[in-house]
Amino acid sequence: MPVFILTIFLSAFLLFQVQPIIARYILPWFGGSPAVWTTCMLFFQVGLLVGYTYAHLLVSKLRAEPKIQIAVHLGLLAISLLLLPVTPSESFKPTADSDPTLGVLKLLAATVGLPYIFISASGPLLQHWFSEALPGKSPYRLYAVSNFGSLLGLLSYPFLFQPAFGLTTQTVFWSIGYGGYAVAAGVCAWLFLRKRQLAGPGAERETALARPSVRHRLLWIAFAACGSVILLAGTNQMTQDVSVTPVFWVLPLALYLITLIIAFDHPRWYRRAVWIPLAIVSVAALAALLNLEGELPVHLTIQVAIFLATIFTVCMVCHGEMVRLKPAPRFLTSFYLSVSLGGALGGVLVSLVAPAIFNGYFELHAGLVLTLILVAVNLGPKRRILSFALFAVLVVFLGRHIYLQINGSIDARRNFYGVLRVYEHYVGEPDHQKELYHGRIDHGHQFLTDPFNRIPSSYFGKHSGAGVFFRMHPSRDSHSPKPMKIGVLGLGIGTLANYAQPGDEVRFYEINPDVEILARKHFLYLEHCKGEVEVVLGDGRTELERELQRGEPQQFDVLFLDAFSGDSIPMHLLTREAFEIYEKHLKPGGHIVAQITNLHVDLSDPLRVLAADLGKEIMHIEAPPREAWEFYSRWIVIGDDRTVIDRIHAAGYATDWERKEPKPVRWTDDYSNLLEVMYW
Repeated sequence: MPVFILTIFLSAFLLFQVQPIIARYILPWFGGSPAVWTTCMLFFQVGLLVGYTYAHLLVSKLRAEPKIQIAVHLGLLAISLLLLPVTPSESFKPTADSDPTLGVLKLLAATVGLPYIFISASGPLLQHWFSEALPGKSPYRLYAVSNFGSLLGLLSYPFLFQPAFGLTTQTVFWSIGYGGYAVAAGVCAWLFLRKRQLAGPGAERETALARPSVRHRLLWIAFAACGSVILLAGTNQMTQDVSVTPVFWVLPLALYLITLIIAFDHPRWYRRAVWIPLAIVSVAALAALLNLEGELPVHLTIQVAIFLATIFTVCMVCHGEMVRLKPAPRFLTSFYLSVSLGGALGGVLVSLVAPAIFNGYFELHAGLVLTLILVAVNLGPKRRILSFALFAVLVVFLGRHIYLQINGSIDARRNFYGVLRVYEHYVGEPDHQKELYHGRIDHGHQFLTDPFNRIPSSYFGKHSGAGVFFRMHPSRDSHSPKPMKIGVLGLGIGTLANYAQPGDEVRFYEINPDVEILARKHFLYLEHCKGEVEVVLGDGRTELERELQRGEPQQFDVLFLDAFSGDSIPMHLLTREAFEIYEKHLKPGGHIVAQITNLHVDLSDPLRVLAADLGKEIMHIEAPPREAWEFYSRWIVIGDDRTVIDRIHAAGYATDWERKEPKPVRWTDDYSNLLEVMYW
């Protein structure tokens, strides 16, 4: 038994650690979008389904031929070793016109597909071998062991492996671990054959047991699907407004696994009288949080706690109800196959179906409602009345949030990169205005009546770091003005185009094509630009890199970093390698200006350390709003030429750093950790 426990534990550890490793590795290639994780989860859930199907077919078709079972499995494992290490090739980096969802799925299939499938089959297959070799012992507790290994694999990533090792090293270590698993699986196969021969025909005693009903099978699938939807949709909703980082992937998935550990360990742990009320309280708190309008005033820790509590308690109910219906060990592989089918179905609903039918992140709402209906159906008639009363209340509050989202906006779009909404206020009045939101984050607003429609607003007002930089730049001197070439990573509504003068060139880089559509359709900054304006679609860093490869350095006077995913600049835009690319696109004496306004993270430390390592001058501009149309903002100016920096200091706009010495936070493409700079 210890060998089986160790092998199942190792396989589960590797199975769930590879998920954040690969997702983190490719996250920069796809613009830091939250959808990278849900698409990866879709692949891994489908891979789990394929692995469980493979295990079920191997067991059901070759039950009487254990030697052939072993030969097939170990032979395929040996073939999969040829695909190691699982380090993604840069040839899979997407182009601007490629489908990112399809790109992620192709990359994962080519990189980690076969190893993932065979290691996912390990759980049900080894549990079957165990039950056949030791017919008197229940294999279901091994599923709890498996999920405990999965949990440690997940939690060790953001708190141990990610801080300690670079990405390439992580993929190599995982590949070595996979080789160790293959050896351990071979030992288990040998023990299975040896013990089964000793056990004799008694191992088949359960063949006369009644098969599970169709109703039970459908409920296994439905509860597993609801748990998967709650996990993925809740993670999506949480990361779109905060930041895309492995810790916000790992924590929800870890709680999801804990519910499986609790549910499968022993029936006594799942008590309806405890878990259903806890789930109702958590959902009520989440509904209240969702109904808060605008950017959330609630502290990050409280937001995350509410989301995590909802995911944990609702998934506990889903898995607790599912395990109450589990069959005898004779039907173990078909049960796990149904569970994995439900998980994959949930992944398909969140990653593929929901973006096609919803223009907002409403799959979480649908998942919560469907879970309550499913629980009500599974309860006795007396309890159903209460359940449907709670269902009505839940529909009202979640429906209110959907109504406010849909009814309040005049335009909405959803794609791989998130949800965009345009709101309009004070129509027909002097302060008529529109604003663009990405999730809950305001990405700019504009007054639409003259002369206010030509005033830069929100984070880019004349008193912001951007406004101060342009006023202090020598090219804007009234006695000797010169044309400027301006680069901007992140379009928003195009507010920075307002600072262009005749003869200037403004080149925006924008990964989300819907942003450009909405900026041109509803806002006037691009139309009113006095200089020449161009929008390049694609991830800004990737497009700049490709321009260098084509021998096309842009020679920018200034490059603005204003690309946000959630409420933070994606980390791959703030690494040393990224700044080395930016520097090659600057004129001698050019500057990089980054907006670091944020509710949840302080990006000043990695930028201060980076500037020092590169031998650059750096300064900080903290700009409180001085006009009604301005927002509070924080900006960083980096460059070699002290002319602009000295002028900003002399004019009194420079702001002291919060700390005299920065934290030693050094981000590279191989290593970055957002936990180092979060406000907790």
